[in-house]
Amino acid sequence: MIPFVNIQAQREAYREELEKAEKAVLESGIYIGGPEIAGLEAELSAYTGTNAVTCASGTDALTIALTALGVQPGDEVVVPDFTFIAPAECVARLGATPVFADIDPRTLQISPESVESLVGPLTRGIIAVNLFGQCAPYTELRKIAQHHGLWILEDSAQAFGATQCGKQACTFGDMAITSFYPSKPLGCYGDGGAIFTANKELAQKARMLANHGSEERYLHKVVGTNSRLDALQAAVLRVKLAHLDAELESRRKIAKRYNAFFADIEGLTPQQIAEGNTSTYAQYTLLVDNRKDFVAALDQAGIPHCIHYPMPLHRQPCFAEATSQHTGAQENAADMASQKAVSLPMCAFTQIEDIIGKLQKVL
Repeated sequence: MIPFVNIQAQREAYREELEKAEKAVLESGIYIGGPEIAGLEAELSAYTGTNAVTCASGTDALTIALTALGVQPGDEVVVPDFTFIAPAECVARLGATPVFADIDPRTLQISPESVESLVGPLTRGIIAVNLFGQCAPYTELRKIAQHHGLWILEDSAQAFGATQCGKQACTFGDMAITSFYPSKPLGCYGDGGAIFTANKELAQKARMLANHGSEERYLHKVVGTNSRLDALQAAVLRVKLAHLDAELESRRKIAKRYNAFFADIEGLTPQQIAEGNTSTYAQYTLLVDNRKDFVAALDQAGIPHCIHYPMPLHRQPCFAEATSQHTGAQENAADMASQKAVSLPMCAFTQIEDIIGKLQKVL
């Protein structure tokens, strides 16, 4: 059976390193905080050239970053319409309103033109999602943000290790986040996340918010939360981080193999990687004119697949009130993508020739 993400093969490849790291944590008795967390944060900071603060999940990272940026009830934040719910969900949980921007139909990234059209007197910032592993159009977004006095929060949950014009992901926003969910390009064995910023004051605030609003034991300057990455997960991530660049190169080679195969098949269009971008290929995603028949062919061949994402956010029932008050509810490129997108197996250990062989029999 072909796995969608072959985490087992990855563990086998690094088993000796992982077991040594895991054993060291278990025998240390230090399971929360300690040298593994400090070491991972230092390595993440060095990799990105920013200040890294770990936390319990990518969703927590979003909420903490939004809080650090000062989001208040009644504010509006522009978010992409075609993505996972977490960015809009975190905005709404803070009492603010997500305003849904359309996407570029080729790259599937947030559309700067749509963002510009949605900025109003209550807009405080923009969440740009590095969807499926490549960076959003930050040059254009930064111009909009500067013109209107907005901040940018970079959601790089799928794109840690990607680059744009030679710069690392997690460096383009006033703050940025990533997720260490197991299936991510850099994943642990549970939930985990991190916040990044070049601003030391924002980093300090994020760290305080993640620790019950406290910098000093039992002295709480603000109301915070409890959001900690544990030491065992940090140890796993440190092993995997050392192999990340090599894995990303493997992912890109696998994506090229997919691209070459699908180039001769009508009605199948891979997500376009924008000029200047490299992608982590968190997913390998196609836009398929006849998705129903294509999915049936994948099922016949025994190839796993996933629909990322079957509904744009402005059509989700939980956002009905927000959508009714803002433009973006009309059919748009996000609707198109939700009707056509299909993601295929992708990781550094994906058995690509096996998959191509099976595809050749059914397409």
